[in-house]
Amino acid sequence: MPKERKQRYEMRFSGSGGQGLITAAVVFAEAVGVHDGKYVCQTQSYGPEARGGKSKAELVVSDTAIDYPKARQLDLLLTMNQAACDAYYRDLKPEGLLVIDSSLVEQYPTNRVIAIPFTQIAKEELGKEMVANMVALGAVGLLSGQVISNSLEKALLSRVPAGTEELNKKALHRGMDEAAKINLDALPRTILHDDEV
Repeated sequence: MPKERKQRYEMRFSGSGGQGLITAAVVFAEAVGVHDGKYVCQTQSYGPEARGGKSKAELVVSDTAIDYPKARQLDLLLTMNQAACDAYYRDLKPEGLLVIDSSLVEQYPTNRVIAIPFTQIAKEELGKEMVANMVALGAVGLLSGQVISNSLEKALLSRVPAGTEELNKKALHRGMDEAAKINLDALPRTILHDDEV
């Protein structure tokens, strides 16, 4: 009888302090762990300055108990600025997915990339740049295939400040809509780094 394959999915949300990436990761973890009933571990780290310094949050999602809480080889990397993209893209698995904020990341270090203008969408369509993290969360939720959309919305609504629920919900769904346009099968099967071209 074949041994049951252990399902472990590793993600990192990265950018700068003040972009709300920790909040996005906490919402994702709550959606997966509380509402979807999977195992999840969420960790985070900040740069020396809270706002403007480097910020990252990691998630490990699994169908079985998680033995090691840190992300080692990423299945998905979200980068919300160029510095984070440059610093972390080499941690992706060969078949990993790089999701970038094309409003703030201009140089793509790999050919297996999904570029969505999260900040531009938040600013121009929703009128609040601060919800770019929720636009990104909606997109990443759909692209990763690790969370049920309704669970993400429930977790989001339980976490955002009172009075901002409708705006954040709209941002989340706008990100999902943008991600739904992406054909993952059209991407190269494995990552090609810029130094391998």
